[in-house]
Amino acid sequence: MRNVTGILALAGGGGGAGGGGGRRRPPPRGAGAKPKPTIVLVHGAFAESSSWDAVITKLGRDGYVAKAAANPLRSVASDAAAVSAIIRSFPGPIVLVGHSYGGPVITEAANGNPNVKALVYVAGFAPDTGESSATLSSMFPGSTLASALAPVASPNGGQDLFIQPDKFRAQFAADVPEEQSSLMAATQRPIAQAALAEASGVASWKTLPSYMIYGTDDRNIPAAVMSFMAKRAHAVKTVVIEGASHALMVSHPDEVTSLIEDAASASE
Repeated sequence: MRNVTGILALAGGGGGAGGGGGRRRPPPRGAGAKPKPTIVLVHGAFAESSSWDAVITKLGRDGYVAKAAANPLRSVASDAAAVSAIIRSFPGPIVLVGHSYGGPVITEAANGNPNVKALVYVAGFAPDTGESSATLSSMFPGSTLASALAPVASPNGGQDLFIQPDKFRAQFAADVPEEQSSLMAATQRPIAQAALAEASGVASWKTLPSYMIYGTDDRNIPAAVMSFMAKRAHAVKTVVIEGASHALMVSHPDEVTSLIEDAASASE
């Protein structure tokens, strides 16, 4: 069984894109060293691949190859299949990172891909078999997402969900500068409502090392839900950022990058 570390509480103001964050740079690697894992980053609902820009930049400076996957946001099964295809395109070990709804996607995508060595949940759902994003988010009180959503009819007869632009910053990215959060609201990608209610398959976190990071002021996934999932998964490391919103990879890229590198280093 994997060891569970204590929770590391971090101050909310120190992790912006320009901050140092106290990250450790990996030591120089010898000629015979094993290759570093490739980092595959999966965004969630109401976001898109560029939300990982600062994290990718920091990972690259530390010698990691990172790929931000375009998550279709249509269904857990089909989205996981799309990510699985990306996983198979890379040789060597993989660390999968999922934000929000990207959590269920990486949980499923890891199945059948033995080169996946660790899972990192960035304010992300870690569902057990049969659970959905919707059931998990309502497990404890605190989510205000439902009142911020704007449904739009989709061509297949279902509904796509956006966050109302005037509510986006408070709901999703309260600790992101207003100009940047406005751009995020304008470029958000909708999720099929059915995807949030889709039951998950085999929980790969039961056999893979898992790492968790989340903020105390998350209005999409309450901190109590994240704490429950981290304890249930016996997370190797759990990082809690005081005052942080749901958009951790944008507002606290240093802390997110540091946790990803911890997972990658342990996987080498």
